Amino acid sequence: MKNKKVTYLIILLTLGLILFSFYRVTNKPSEYSKTYFALGTVNEVKIYGVKKSKGENILDKCELILRDIENKMSAKISSSEVNKINDASGKSYVKVSDETFWVIKEAVQYAKISDGHFDPTIGPLSNLWDIGTNEARVPAKTEIDNLLPLISYKNVLLDDKNSSVKLSKTEMKLDLGGIAKGYAADEIAKYLRSEGVEKAIVNLGGNIYVIGTKKDESKFNIGLQDPNKEDGNSIGSVKAKDTSVVTSGIYERFIKKDGKLYHHILSPFDGYPYDNELSGVTIISNKSINCDALSTSVFGLGLERGLKLINNLDDVDAIFITKDKKIYLSNGAKNKFNLTNKDYTIVK
Repeated sequence: MKNKKVTYLIILLTLGLILFSFYRVTNKPSEYSKTYFALGTVNEVKIYGVKKSKGENILDKCELILRDIENKMSAKISSSEVNKINDASGKSYVKVSDETFWVIKEAVQYAKISDGHFDPTIGPLSNLWDIGTNEARVPAKTEIDNLLPLISYKNVLLDDKNSSVKLSKTEMKLDLGGIAKGYAADEIAKYLRSEGVEKAIVNLGGNIYVIGTKKDESKFNIGLQDPNKEDGNSIGSVKAKDTSVVTSGIYERFIKKDGKLYHHILSPFDGYPYDNELSGVTIISNKSINCDALSTSVFGLGLERGLKLINNLDDVDAIFITKDKKIYLSNGAKNKFNLTNKDYTIVK
């Protein structure tokens, strides 16, 4: 009888261990991701280290955050707050949410520090070219010249007390496409942290934000695409943790006419895509809104002025890639970038 009890106890313990192992495997915190189309691009949020039910709820909430920002700030949605401002251009102030007001105010600040090379009033020109859509075309110079007087961040009037915005000239249009994704990435990262997520990748159409676990000292390896080719190959990588990495380049969105490439980064000064020595700029910062706005800003400023601006800013680094396949690094980027493509050379 005693032997039977021992045998029975062993069987129970064995079954318990099997069930415990099964529980650990099936409930093991894992990797969950969700893809969304918003803000004119494909977005993906990937989270690690949470159980399935919680992970799915978190990812659903991330989509709601994205949709809310899109519905407020997209110039492609007729009912958005941005378009309400555009519709009232030259007429009246429009009261908007605190979030939209803050992003517009930040956009104006980036316009100031970049001497207008980043300009949120680029809307009339971006609509004219429409690069990235099936309606994209190369406009006539007269069409462009007619719109240039509408482009100036100095004509964005801000009423802080009432969170209201007015465009001083009729037919002016705000376009927050150069900053809204950065804001959205920051908001999603903030939410993920509030839910205890310790490891995640937020990819909003190439605007990358990585959250690193406190328990893991390793960093994410973020590849940088070769801006001089369309094959998606990388030229190197950036090791990052709790950091955003955003690239603006001539390969992202463009059209071709008569053998000439016209990319989407438009100059507020002449209305054409910037034509300088740069083929791509990558910005690294712990705020994605910095990366988004500055990648456009310094691309427009060009290598020398762009590098000077970045080196004078706190907590921002940059990687400049020129059309002749040279790489220039800001002071803080020199220990963050790993070159893997032998066709390129880092200029010391």
